[in-house]
Amino acid sequence: MAPISDKVSPISVMLADANPLVLSAMSEIFDKDPRFSLVATSATAEGFLGTVMRVPVQVGIIDWNLPALGGAKLIEVLRDQANAPRLVVYAEESGEVPRKAMSAGAAGFAPRSSAVEDVLDTCLAVAEGKMVFPFLDVRGLQTDPIEQLSRRERTMLQALSKGLTNKELSKELGISTNTVKFHLSNLYEKLSVKNRAQAIAFYYANRAAKGDFLLEE
Repeated sequence: MAPISDKVSPISVMLADANPLVLSAMSEIFDKDPRFSLVATSATAEGFLGTVMRVPVQVGIIDWNLPALGGAKLIEVLRDQANAPRLVVYAEESGEVPRKAMSAGAAGFAPRSSAVEDVLDTCLAVAEGKMVFPFLDVRGLQTDPIEQLSRRERTMLQALSKGLTNKELSKELGISTNTVKFHLSNLYEKLSVKNRAQAIAFYYANRAAKGDFLLEE
């Protein structure tokens, strides 16, 4: 009887970076590591999106300033797609990029100043289902209901705070009243509130505590 192999299949990855030198260097790194299988590369968000919608990819490593959509929008588009890759943002660690990447729905962040092995370790951890953000208190962000809202839901919450009716929300956001009801239901569930009044109270309480940040890019 043939022995059962315990060999682990390599993790499928795709790279996307606007800088051709970075893309070439990163490609060589992943190509040489037997723990990974490099599926494809792209210099644009659209190219990345088109590929991962057709080809199974476990982990995507993307540039935050990827043309033309940008990293935030790309992550947001993919976050609701079935079988989408878990995404690692590879960017400068300055400013608010790590927090914004996590808010958008990324699974990890790897600074460009990191050692090669650190980047690879981040991708391995993300493939295992972990969240990797070296500069953030991940637990704090994950427990903040606002961070769990999609951009559409944040827009809905801000519009709701104006006291608009469902019909007025429909007109304001350019969606049907049924879609408004759908988003409101999801919004209430994520915020753990039961009605509009409680949702509006939640909005103003968070705005007072953290500033008017709900629709940050």
